[in-house]
Amino acid sequence: MSNKIIVLGSGESGVGAALLAKKMGFDVFVSDNNTVDDIAADLLKTEEIQWESNKHSISKMKNARWIVKSPGIPTHAPIIQKLKAQGLIVISEIEFASRFTDAIIIAITGSNGKTTTTLMVYEILKNAGFRVGLAGNIGDSFSKQIVKENFDYYVLEISSFQLDDIIDFRPDYAVVTNITPDHLDRYQNRFEAYTDAKMRITENQSKNDYFIFNADDATLREATENQNIHAQQFSFALEQPNAATHLAGDCIQLNNSTKTIMIDTTSFALKGRHNLLNAMAASTIANLLEISKETIRDSLLNFKGAPHRMENVLTIQKVTYINDSKATNVNATYFALESICSPLIWIVGGVDKGNDYNALMPLVREKVKGIICIGVNNEKLVHAFGAVVEDIFETTAMDEAVKIAHKLATKQDTVLLSPACASFDLFENYEDRGNQFKSAIRNL
Repeated sequence: MSNKIIVLGSGESGVGAALLAKKMGFDVFVSDNNTVDDIAADLLKTEEIQWESNKHSISKMKNARWIVKSPGIPTHAPIIQKLKAQGLIVISEIEFASRFTDAIIIAITGSNGKTTTTLMVYEILKNAGFRVGLAGNIGDSFSKQIVKENFDYYVLEISSFQLDDIIDFRPDYAVVTNITPDHLDRYQNRFEAYTDAKMRITENQSKNDYFIFNADDATLREATENQNIHAQQFSFALEQPNAATHLAGDCIQLNNSTKTIMIDTTSFALKGRHNLLNAMAASTIANLLEISKETIRDSLLNFKGAPHRMENVLTIQKVTYINDSKATNVNATYFALESICSPLIWIVGGVDKGNDYNALMPLVREKVKGIICIGVNNEKLVHAFGAVVEDIFETTAMDEAVKIAHKLATKQDTVLLSPACASFDLFENYEDRGNQFKSAIRNL
């Protein structure tokens, strides 16, 4: 069998896969159709890993044991189709990494809430004394974590793109927080294809594994009923009293084989229905791992949330500025608008991924007094909300967006950056977008 591993892409997952492949004794070659940045190039040189930039040399990929694909490369990309036509096996980085660890894997996916839930689970396990790593679509890649550490548990945030190219990836605990339309441009505008991609997280699980899902989500309930799931199923819900984890008054009620556990939610730092569901998902895993009620409660009580997710930045002249740059789809923005009670100046826009803004209309009518569209093409947003909100502005600069918001806002208002769109038309990523927002506020 060939000892050659080809890694496509030199981002976080690609470099991590290359480092792991080198550590495991493979002959590694990294190929990137774009420019390899200086940091990645220096690291690859230091590790004596060969690489190429701004091209894919298929001639160098012949007879590879595996092609490890970056999640940023679509499955339908010409290079992937050519390699598969040659009989080469294309796998994702999480698939590759999972083959070189015996650790317990807790994998969390969903259209929204997966970052917060992943961080909650990680905090609970860490506070309970577990030797646990955090990786996947957050922080280090799974591969890089395995290179650097030897944890007993890994909590992984997993995207649908990472699940597209699994073969044997089998998490011991799999979580789906919800499924709403997102990234449909990658799935031929077919919601069913996107749903199927999310549900792949459980396809290799056995009866000894656990599948945890949000029973309030109708799409997810239907998908769960239609799938041949072998894992033990545990649901969580606010509106389904028969769910394994549900709400009883102000408490999360967890049931296990020996007792019922109640977690008081009234003092949780994170508010909102969506964060309650995230806490339920995290509590369900912790309960299955037999972590104490006190550790679960204290961890959630002190949990502050993920950067760029409903992040309070500053209050200036009694106007609150909130950074929700991580809201890259309509459903995430819905949660943001729903959770705020004060009048809103809403900064929205970017790369539209096939968004349907109708779901936001009742909240916009009720709460939003001004909209600032930040993007190269804002036509769809202006058309959607132009008849509902009188003050709509367009800009391609974050500092200008914040200045406009500052002029529109009055005391007790909230200025909310919750774009409902991807960031790549004007920014490097959602973190760059959020950081520019915070910087512009501090420069007011």
